Amino acid sequence: MAGTGRGRPVGLVLLALGPVLAAAYAAAGHAAIRTAVRAQTTGPGWEGRVDADGMTAVGVDTWRLVWWTTLFAGLLAVAFVVIGVLLRRSGRGRTFLLVLSGVLIVPYVAVLVVAFLNPVRLLAGLYDEDGFAGGLPSWQPSLAFVLVAAGLAQAAGLALAAGTRGLPAAAPDPESASPGGSA
Repeated sequence: MAGTGRGRPVGLVLLALGPVLAAAYAAAGHAAIRTAVRAQTTGPGWEGRVDADGMTAVGVDTWRLVWWTTLFAGLLAVAFVVIGVLLRRSGRGRTFLLVLSGVLIVPYVAVLVVAFLNPVRLLAGLYDEDGFAGGLPSWQPSLAFVLVAAGLAQAAGLALAAGTRGLPAAAPDPESASPGGSA
């Protein structure tokens, strides 16, 4: 498939899914935080402040954590897109790009660890805001899997981009090349 050129658009689409899914992680995280803030402020005994955006202190801080996590994941995803596009070109530097993509996996795994630790729920616990934590949608802890899907899509896109270029052609089998078969 890589030799026919049919895998190229698929590889580019898979590479582009990284930044798109990182943005989806941010949008879903923001929606979950807004829902939790609404539950917090409409709960019994609420006496806190709400800023001009309608966010409480825990809402603002949790959104900042989600935003920074998304920004870091998005920048890494864009780096993988650039590496994938450069890998599609034949020539020198492919080894460096492959090594660089392997090195960039380490900070991406750190982002995934942060996402799986669920900083929104952890920060709500630090603030001791039961109304906020109780108002988080049930699907919010699974948002980390969106970043996992982004990473897996980009890994597949990089594999397609790297293709089989640069590999030596397979040598013909000497036994099958002779008309009589084996001696």
